[in-house]
Amino acid sequence: MKRTLRAICFSSAAFAAFTFGAAAQAETVNVGVTVPTTGPAAILGLGARNAVSLFPAKVAGFDVNFRVLDDASDITNSVKNAKQFLGDKVDLIVGSSTSPQSLAIIEAIAGSQTPLIALGASARIVTPMDDKKKWVFKTAANDSLMAQAIIEHMAGKNVKTLGFIGFGDAYGDSWLNEMKPLAEKHNIKMVAVERFNPKDQSVTGQVLRVTAAHPDAVLVAGSGTPAALPHATLKERGYKGLIYQTHGAATEDFLRVGGKALNGGYLPVGPNLVWEQLPDGYATKAASAKFVPLYESKFGANSRSNFAAQAYDVLLLLERALPEAAKKAKPGTTEFRIALRDALENIKDLPANAGVFNMTPADHSGLDKRARVIVKIQDEKWVLDKAEQ
Repeated sequence: MKRTLRAICFSSAAFAAFTFGAAAQAETVNVGVTVPTTGPAAILGLGARNAVSLFPAKVAGFDVNFRVLDDASDITNSVKNAKQFLGDKVDLIVGSSTSPQSLAIIEAIAGSQTPLIALGASARIVTPMDDKKKWVFKTAANDSLMAQAIIEHMAGKNVKTLGFIGFGDAYGDSWLNEMKPLAEKHNIKMVAVERFNPKDQSVTGQVLRVTAAHPDAVLVAGSGTPAALPHATLKERGYKGLIYQTHGAATEDFLRVGGKALNGGYLPVGPNLVWEQLPDGYATKAASAKFVPLYESKFGANSRSNFAAQAYDVLLLLERALPEAAKKAKPGTTEFRIALRDALENIKDLPANAGVFNMTPADHSGLDKRARVIVKIQDEKWVLDKAEQ
């Protein structure tokens, strides 16, 4: 068997012209990647696309074609891309970068016996486990892990009342559903709940209603640069309490757009974002010490992001899974896709950028507390506040 790898990442114009059939050789592993490189979630998808472009010349000795398509931050396009990949008989689909898009892909590929590695964060992507989600894995930590970190941090700051301003979509729903029981468990009363859309130009009404309840802290549950708007508006309206964000906001563009208004805010992030500040011996530090300098050498200083790192972790998962799958079948077959799914499900003790993966039949995220650290925004930079060992 010839085993060399070609990682292929094209411009958007070339994407449409490329077909696996024209480029792939016999026994080549084909991977379809759909991420938003345009639209409101572009900052997430661009990091993922950039990470894929860094994949080395060989992955566990196998020839692999990676085809990357832009889904323009749109669920309809995500589904269209996924179905196109199915038509090309890919061995694996990766994407998309947001939870609503990832959830839509799951429905679109149900019954195809094709594994999916999602890049969205919602726990709903992999839970509850069923016949559809048994084919789905994810590299982003579940919202539940991040929500626990936020609530525990709030409790340590003696927060007793909480306001919530979240996206009016599956991401916001997931966070609200996670925070309500956790807040109650820690004797924190949720006194106001407001929603907004990523494309909104103003959230003044939502902020005024939340601040009227005088919460000790406010959680903004949004992703990317749109999450900066409620934060900045809270500051503009004179809110003096603590402001928290979710890990979906952890991008350099978020810091740039929000500017000084973000200083003093807290959020949980993947440990790769502040890997230099982690204690020696932290489980993920070695992986990030390799990835982050590699990424920033091509895309610029401080260009790192959780979203790029989580996409790069797909490579680390494949390094483990491909040799195991190949023991049972050849790429391009249903048997290989089944074997690849089984191999992903059995990955254990894999230190990566997002955390340490320990997959099980019941847990297709496989991450624990080591997948999160709490950072504080100081001087428009991420500063490590707390790390889980």
